[in-house]
Amino acid sequence: MVMMRKLIEKVAEMEFMRSEKMTFVQLIIPVESTHRAVSYLGDLGLLQFKDLNDDKSPFQRTFVNQVKRCGEMSRKLRFFKDQVSKAGLLASSRPGMQPDIELEELEIKLAEHELELIEMNSNSEKLGQTYNELQEFQLVLQKAGGFLVSKSHAVSEERELDENVYSRDDYVETASLLEQNMQPGPSNQAGLRFISGIICKSKVLTFERMLFRATRGNMFFNQAPAEQHVMDPLLTEVVEKVVFVVFFSGEQAKTKIMKICVAFGANCYPVPEDITKQRQILREVSSRLSELEATLDAGMHHRNKALIEIGFHLRKWTIRVRKEKAVYDTLNMLNFDVTKKCLVGEGWCPIFAKPQLQDALQRATIDSNSQVGIVFHVMDAVESPPTYFRTNRFTNAFQEIVDAYGVARYQEANPAVYTVITFPFLFAVMFGDWGHGICLLLGALYLVLREKKLGSQKLGNFLEMAFGGRYIILLMALFSIYCGLIYNEFFSVPFHIFGDSAYKCRDSSCSDSHTMGLVKYRAPYPFGVDPSWRGSRSELPFLNSLKMKMSILLGVTHMNLGILLSYFNARFFGSSLDIRYQFVPQIIFLNSLFGYLALLIVIKWCTGSKADLYHVMIYMFLSPTDDLGENELFWGQRPLQILLLVLALVAVPWMLFPKPFILRKRHSERFQGRSYGMLGTSEMDLDVEPSSARQHHEDFNFSEVFVHQMIHSIEFVLGAVSNTASYLRLWALSLAHSELSTVFYEKVLLLAWGYDNFAIRLVGFVVFAFATAFILLMMETLSAFLHALRLHWVEYQNKFYHGDGYKFRPFSFASLADEED
Repeated sequence: MVMMRKLIEKVAEMEFMRSEKMTFVQLIIPVESTHRAVSYLGDLGLLQFKDLNDDKSPFQRTFVNQVKRCGEMSRKLRFFKDQVSKAGLLASSRPGMQPDIELEELEIKLAEHELELIEMNSNSEKLGQTYNELQEFQLVLQKAGGFLVSKSHAVSEERELDENVYSRDDYVETASLLEQNMQPGPSNQAGLRFISGIICKSKVLTFERMLFRATRGNMFFNQAPAEQHVMDPLLTEVVEKVVFVVFFSGEQAKTKIMKICVAFGANCYPVPEDITKQRQILREVSSRLSELEATLDAGMHHRNKALIEIGFHLRKWTIRVRKEKAVYDTLNMLNFDVTKKCLVGEGWCPIFAKPQLQDALQRATIDSNSQVGIVFHVMDAVESPPTYFRTNRFTNAFQEIVDAYGVARYQEANPAVYTVITFPFLFAVMFGDWGHGICLLLGALYLVLREKKLGSQKLGNFLEMAFGGRYIILLMALFSIYCGLIYNEFFSVPFHIFGDSAYKCRDSSCSDSHTMGLVKYRAPYPFGVDPSWRGSRSELPFLNSLKMKMSILLGVTHMNLGILLSYFNARFFGSSLDIRYQFVPQIIFLNSLFGYLALLIVIKWCTGSKADLYHVMIYMFLSPTDDLGENELFWGQRPLQILLLVLALVAVPWMLFPKPFILRKRHSERFQGRSYGMLGTSEMDLDVEPSSARQHHEDFNFSEVFVHQMIHSIEFVLGAVSNTASYLRLWALSLAHSELSTVFYEKVLLLAWGYDNFAIRLVGFVVFAFATAFILLMMETLSAFLHALRLHWVEYQNKFYHGDGYKFRPFSFASLADEED
């Protein structure tokens, strides 16, 4: 008994089972050392600062100007990143090797680079706009000239020059060309006029219809597709355009057509009817285009060169600015002391980290040449400490599964310790097939073996989620192979892996054991389900019975583990009330009913009895004193059932009444002076957990405590039934997975293989492969994962887990490198 007690105490005090012990500390930092001290603490990443200015807005804090400067530099860096990305260049993934520069110097350099880029972008945009206009003008001259050849004798040169329309006031180059080659003359209002231009192909039909209606049919519209695509300035993309010429008569028609051109985004350009002048203008436009193209290429080369230089340092600058902003955000959480010469900060840190924090603060004092050292001392705190579990890349995913339900209360038993095994095992019970398990194992091994390469890449949502849970998938695959060997299923096909079957044909002349029945003739199959059950008439009843009983056994064991952890919690926090009036009645109630059912299942398996367990459990409540008859599994079963039933009935009021009344009695005694608490000393032992982690008593409300205890008791009693039934999902999903796999194998693969045709066999194999991959390996995996998650969150963790804590979030630079803006 003494050894057992020591073992239980050792298990209850396991360090990895509970969060790290935390302590509340205060820092008094001289002003000249603040920036360097906070930076060193950020490198260490083991101190969570408390905001001492939470009553102030961000604009009322001390270092708001520095935060604004860092925000402005971050904006410029995002601008540079966007420009590098648009130019199709790759920013260096490794920070530049140049020494660190001061923040002021970096700010000046970023401002210079931004002005230079904005100027280059502005010039490039203007030149590009002029180039596009000249390109469009060239296309209009080439296409519209052909429409005007047949009408060259109908329209005089003077009227033509007078009626040409300009849609853009800023079109300086083209206007100068026309002034040199054409002089406006008197117009004949009664003569035929025309407008030429270019428009997007997608708008041509609507444009033509609108022109027809506006002029009441008094116009002639001619069009031709442009030989090359043109950059649209509004859409900023290359589009297909159409050159058009509209012939009309009258000043009013011209005004309407011009308004319609503006509304549809059509660009109008002047085209002379004289072929000689057309050729002359076309030559000048082509010459100007060549000059602009050379200018644009030179500007683009210069801009890319500047962007390459920026991209080489971009990551280093970004990390530097993020660190500076994080430092000033943290400094804004600190307060000045009365003398305004020191900053005072408070926060939480793990007890094991105190030497490291003190060393970092000492280095900050030395490096900043401060004459006054930084004061670091432990304080008491009213609020509960944060929860901090040290995890690695293997245990982190399991801890995230638990934290998704709720962060553990400070020093509460951590379910993730057991979830590492129980979660993949319960998944495998539902997914058991060693063929499918091997497929999952291959995928998990790919993610695990290439984790360094994949971890440095930006993955898609689905692949990133799978990569984060790669070790969960690995264990799920291994347990699936194990359970698949027990079920003896390889893509639903049984194999004689561990020897010959224990069954043979009932008749020595039979050749088809699937229809004639089986008879046992030797020792049981050494491991797992005998392959001869597959396809026999008794297969479904046998497997149903096996998996249903197995689900109840696993469920009762899992729930008992949860109740046992509630004992370790109560023992750790020194709550004898929870042990006597919560743990003891709960363990008695659950095992008096469902623990007894699990015992009957094991006895029935061992003895081969044909007792009806449904009948036994039902009449245990309806007629506990009646004779069991053929349903009796062992001697003394009836008195044992009566005893267990009485214990279960007694356990309910045992859970409900004593605890609230005892708490009320203790509360009244405390205020009547009959019991005294130990007075705390002024000095604190820095190596032990401070009183900040102790429970603080609030005002006692008996009715609230009683109602809470009543709800908890009713929830446990009803939950014992519903939770046990909930574990039957292990049986249901295992059966569904097995039957689906059998259907795909027999009705798809074997059916196709029955035809002596290669094409049909190939199609059957492809359908079978896709069904296995997308239904059994993806949908069924997700389904079993979610059901295993529910069993842990609801049926298991509600026995002991409060999950009302909050995470330890230290100030750390480690996450800034991969953090998105």
